Amino acid sequence: MENLFTPWRYAYLSGGRRERGCIFCRARDSRDDASHLVVHRARHNFVILNRYPYNNGHLMIVPYAHLSELSDGTPGQLREMMLLASRCEKVLKEAYRMDGMNLGMNLGSSAGAGVLGHFHLHLVPRWKGDTNFVTVVGGIRVTPESLEETYRKLASRLASGKIARATRGGRERRS
Repeated sequence: MENLFTPWRYAYLSGGRRERGCIFCRARDSRDDASHLVVHRARHNFVILNRYPYNNGHLMIVPYAHLSELSDGTPGQLREMMLLASRCEKVLKEAYRMDGMNLGMNLGSSAGAGVLGHFHLHLVPRWKGDTNFVTVVGGIRVTPESLEETYRKLASRLASGKIARATRGGRERRS
């Protein structure tokens, strides 16, 4: 019999040490992007790895402003968020050769929001058959890549890419 070890998930599953305040605001204010898993910073938003990923490459795009509702975002914040989502999709396809991607937000506790008060957009790479017998029978997700490897793979790709920015008249320019 083989054993499956995922020690990084223990703190999450056991309700371990919980820091006060918003995890996204702590990451926003940190000078150590790697320890907070921030893989890219843009003007209005940053891209961060999910510490408890659903799949390898699970990213979140988070506005710097602590906003609880999507409707609180400015046009610039929201436009950049979608442009970053487009860039992240390309980077994830390049890095993981995924078959698809789930994109979504959980707004409010009844919608499943794990971080209340600071909206964010999830990008979850998907592959045919990624829900296997371990998930179905054992209720366990198998995540074969470490967060450190995911960080290395995605941060370098996002750093080298160009993010499209909207200009007046609805056109995009590359920066």
